Parts: sequence; structure tokens; C-alpha cells
Amino acid sequence: MPAFMTVARREWQAYFATPLAYVFLVVFLVLCGFATFELGGFYQRNQADLQVFFSYQPWLYLFLVPAIAMRIWAEERKSGSIELLLTLPLTLRSIVLAKFFSAWLFVALALLLTFPFWITVNYLGEPDNGAILAAYLGSWLMAGAFLSIGCCLSATSKSQVIVFVLTVSTCFLFVLLGTPQLLDSLSGVLPQLLIDAVAQLSLLTHFDAISRGVLDLRDVLFYAFFIACWLAATGIVIEQKKAE
Repeated sequence: MPAFMTVARREWQAYFATPLAYVFLVVFLVLCGFATFELGGFYQRNQADLQVFFSYQPWLYLFLVPAIAMRIWAEERKSGSIELLLTLPLTLRSIVLAKFFSAWLFVALALLLTFPFWITVNYLGEPDNGAILAAYLGSWLMAGAFLSIGCCLSATSKSQVIVFVLTVSTCFLFVLLGTPQLLDSLSGVLPQLLIDAVAQLSLLTHFDAISRGVLDLRDVLFYAFFIACWLAATGIVIEQKKAE
């Protein structure tokens, strides 16, 4: 456990050792505000909820989360410090988890800093705070899913630019699977059972359910399983790269 915490603390401190963390936080908060109040017409809707705030989360994460994830392993491989990291008295699984959870906690910090939106909506009306809390949880889970994809792809290349592009593309695919436009286009071409199966693979489908305040255990388990699979794939990729 001490070694696990050492890796996690090292990763956490690395974010704030460069301007990257501060730039990410500022950009994330500014874009959240712009999307909510300008694009979403928060005041024009005359509804005391944060639905419009959460509706833009997948699209903000699509570009901002890969920017965090791209350095998780690519930087270690480029600097050569991955060899030293893997000699620590820790299993590869523990190292992967430590690096992932550090990044995930950083995203949690970004979400926590959006608390003025929650305060604003409570000042203006009487929202369902339970539904808002569930939506925050769903948002964090979705960000974790994006991060797990980026974590795996970061282990495949030394180039952070390549990792960023691959992560954005892969995350976009898993978001696209749940869009009404795609599902409607498949209607009449594929059986409804297969269309429903495709929709269930989408990160957007499960997030939409939670963002409406419906905290279904199946959606939470989907995210947990999704993250676990990509982190397991990360370990496999690192083992293969180590053998090269």
C-alpha cells in the first residue's frame, strides 16, 4: 500500500508541476459555463435543473479528458522512466490502478469546482438535488470510462499527439453508438435486438439515464466493467511492450 500511494502521489503532483493542470481546469470551467449559459440557454429555459449543464459533458470530455490521459504512459515511455517504475515492489496491476485513479481524482477536482452551478440553480429555484448528485456521479463515471480508454492507448505509443488523436477517435465511437441519428439510420437495416445491443455499448446511453436522475445499478456496473476491461487491456499492452 505505501508503494501504491507513492505512485499515486507522484502522478498527482506531476499534474501540478506543469501548467497543464491549471490550463485544463480553467478551460473546463469556462467551457462548462459557456455551454450552459450561452449555448444551452440556461436562463431562457426557466427550469431549476442542470440538465443542460450535463447534456454538454460528453462532448467536453471528448477532447479534454484525452488531453489528460495522453501523458499517463506515453510520457513514461518517451523519457524511459517506465523501466524504473516497473521495478518498484508493486504488481503491474497496482501501478496501472495508481496512475488511473490519480487522473480520475483530478477529473473529480474539476467537477467539484463546478459547484457554483449547483449553488446558482438552488438560488433560482428548488431543483431535485438527488437527481443532480446522481448526474454528477454519472459524469464522473463517464470521465473514468474515457480515461480508461486513454490509459490503454497511452501505453501503445511514445507520441502524446498520436495517443490524443486515437483516444478522441475511440471515445467518439463509443459516444456515437448511442446517438439517435445513428440508431435511426440502423433502423430497418438491422434487427431491433441488435440495434438495442449497439445502443447498450454506448457511453452516452448509460450517461443519459443517470443524468436524468435515474441511478440504475446496471448503468453503474456497465461503467465499472467498461473501465476494468480497458485497464486490463492496459496491463496486457505494457507487458507486450516490455517484452519487445
